[in-house]
Amino acid sequence: METLIQFLHLPVLGKAAWIWLLFAGIVVTLLALDLGVLHKDDREIGVRESLFLSAGYISMALLFGAWVWWFLGAQSGTEYFTGFLIEKSLSMDNVFVIALIFSYLAIPRQYQHRVLFWGIMGVIVLRAIMIGVGAALVSQFSWILYLFGAFLVVTGIKMWLVADHMPDIANNPVLKFLRRHLRVTPEVRGNAFFVQEPDPATGQPVRWATPLFLALCMVELIDLVFAVDSVPAIFAITDDPFIVYTSNIFAILGLRALYFALAAMIHRFKYLKYALALVLVFIGSKIFLVGIIGKIPPVISLSVTFGLIAGGVIVSLWKTRGETLSLDKA
Repeated sequence: METLIQFLHLPVLGKAAWIWLLFAGIVVTLLALDLGVLHKDDREIGVRESLFLSAGYISMALLFGAWVWWFLGAQSGTEYFTGFLIEKSLSMDNVFVIALIFSYLAIPRQYQHRVLFWGIMGVIVLRAIMIGVGAALVSQFSWILYLFGAFLVVTGIKMWLVADHMPDIANNPVLKFLRRHLRVTPEVRGNAFFVQEPDPATGQPVRWATPLFLALCMVELIDLVFAVDSVPAIFAITDDPFIVYTSNIFAILGLRALYFALAAMIHRFKYLKYALALVLVFIGSKIFLVGIIGKIPPVISLSVTFGLIAGGVIVSLWKTRGETLSLDKA
């Protein structure tokens, strides 16, 4: 028993092991509930169900943030909510690209949840690696935060300039590489990522990838690209790996549920990308302002971030107010 207690209080990346285990337990429970209870069978998820599921995930994220605020203090709580808000907003931009991928590869709606679920599993691992590396770099080389800041400012400016740019999925080099080096079936084969089918040349059964596997690879790639923005953004707010990772993962966990609602009305948020661009510029500029005006309080960062994103959403909804959406739409 004494050994177990010592293990639970062993420091891991600045926090006791039991805190990390608590977080891991919550994540595993949510994933098991999602896949094992709510979505055991392949089926379409309607907008109404998507919104209810999203509300559940957001509620869990807010409750966890409230616990962080109570247990670790107001500063950690504010940093968590700021990171969660930024990651959640950036993931909305991610939804648009994922919708294009599913459309281009002709992935039926009833199988999209499967791709997103396993995509999220990959994201959890990829983010852990990226955040671990980022935390090690920041702890050893504090000046790297200035590189993060400069990168965010440049990325924000670029995002503003190309806000109306449509990604060219057909000419994506990764997709072309996969198609050159894999046998790919012309259509999906149920919910399978791989199938055994005869080789047209020999007639012998061989392993084929399906468009579902290509979609999964592309979803993972897109998250990697977006993580290059979001991970430096949260490190510009806090260097606490626990806050960085938990805020990221809670924001991403709900993305799968929110996707089916957002994909149906993503056109209503056409000005959100401009707001996100301003958020990245603001977060990046904060690092350089420390030497001039001192460190900006976390509550100010949260307020500015929330204000910019809320403004982007309000302007988008106002500009597209003539367009309606039925909540019964599949």
